[in-house]
Amino acid sequence: MAKTRMVTQFGMGTSIRSQDYTEAAARGIRDALWHNSLNVADAFGFPKEAMLIEVEIGVQQPDKVDSDALLGIFPYGQPSVRVVKGGLDVAKPDGSGVSVIANVAIIVSFDMAATSAAAAGAASTSSTAGQSAGGQS
Repeated sequence: MAKTRMVTQFGMGTSIRSQDYTEAAARGIRDALWHNSLNVADAFGFPKEAMLIEVEIGVQQPDKVDSDALLGIFPYGQPSVRVVKGGLDVAKPDGSGVSVIANVAIIVSFDMAATSAAAAGAASTSSTAGQSAGGQS
């Protein structure tokens, strides 16, 4: 597959009190997504479902992130999540735990060959259907 990277987005999320690594990651994803309006699919005439979305999340305890729970954040596309050691745990002054910081990178790509062929096929089918319907009296 020949992927073409279109967009890279960055975000940061925190869990100040509950030490919830998944919630910090979710907030980082939303931070990256909600600050942008991606029109690349529309610009190329591709369906939004064809977006290949690679998410990399850095937290101090990657095993505490529920990657599957994060997939529902994406309204469309084909997201995949990879969690690595990174981010930051900041000790609370009273010693009662840590505040969790997650760093997120989101890369949006398309398989240009497959997506172009699918878009052309859909346009051809739509055009043929329009001609058939228009030819009837």
